[in-house]
Amino acid sequence: MKTDTPPDPDHPPRVSARARRALLERHPWVTFVLPLGVYLLLTSLEPSAAEMPDGQTVVGAASYPAVYLAKITLTGAALWFVWPGLARFPLRVSPWAGLVGLVGAGIWIGLCELPVHRALAAIGLDRLASLGARTGYNPFERLAGLPVAWAWTFVTVRFAGLVLLVPVAEELFLRGFLMRFVSAADWTEQPIGSLSRAAVAAVVIYPLATHPAVEWPAALVWFALVTALAAKTRNLWDCIAAHAVTNLLLGTYVVLFGAWRLM
Repeated sequence: MKTDTPPDPDHPPRVSARARRALLERHPWVTFVLPLGVYLLLTSLEPSAAEMPDGQTVVGAASYPAVYLAKITLTGAALWFVWPGLARFPLRVSPWAGLVGLVGAGIWIGLCELPVHRALAAIGLDRLASLGARTGYNPFERLAGLPVAWAWTFVTVRFAGLVLLVPVAEELFLRGFLMRFVSAADWTEQPIGSLSRAAVAAVVIYPLATHPAVEWPAALVWFALVTALAAKTRNLWDCIAAHAVTNLLLGTYVVLFGAWRLM
């Protein structure tokens, strides 16, 4: 008579992996929404620039690195959780992705370096100029009381979030979910890069809702450029790669020229 094999304590059944795949199949939106949702939720907990006055160092300014580290750790965990859903998109990248990322970085930096603050102030929109302003955390100033290695460690962590996590989380949501979701009821059947009036509206509204007001010109042009890339190649990984290239070049520019207000 055949008897049941007792469970092996050293090799427990992979129930959690099966349950995770089942959840992602039943609720496909989780793959596309969860990582960015976690990222934005924890971003809301970061201290603002107003909460860290100029000159505040070490103890008072150390909360930002701690919250940022927690943010990218949990966002990374969310991406690991949804990876089976993301893995359904073939991992391939075309040369267009690198070109768009390079051109996009130039556009973003160029438009963000325009004196938008002064232009808005000149027409009485001073408050709009500060709407959603980034923390602009300079670790070399804020952590001045610690060995410089601490500042470089934070820069490394910051780049990990900027280049490896944010492009995946944001492009998953915008190209993988939002643009398709607003276009058709059977959104999971819509190919990446499919354009409709609602999808174009989403590409306009999303960057305005998630970026500081002074970055709106750069954000609108950059997101339109990557949307054109998505429409051309129909490849989610092209969008992710272009985003990563832009962020890498932007981060390098920030560190080299001290433009911390852009991060």
